[in-house]
Amino acid sequence: MKIQDILFLLVFIFLIFKNYNWSINAALIAIALSIPLFFFWIFFTAQHLIWYSGAFLILAIIKMIYDNRN
Repeated sequence: MKIQDILFLLVFIFLIFKNYNWSINAALIAIALSIPLFFFWIFFTAQHLIWYSGAFLILAIIKMIYDNRN
């Protein structure tokens, strides 16, 4: 595991206990950070940031569904 994966897991665990707005903001930040990396052809890290933003958005969707049921 690389350091970015460990950091992602820590942020993901932190976001599980926060409001879904935090997850959406984290996803948007990850997408915004990946854009310059794609421009400079740093594809591995940029692609991982896109995957992480997808995970954050899925977490937000699950939390929205859970909040609507309760």
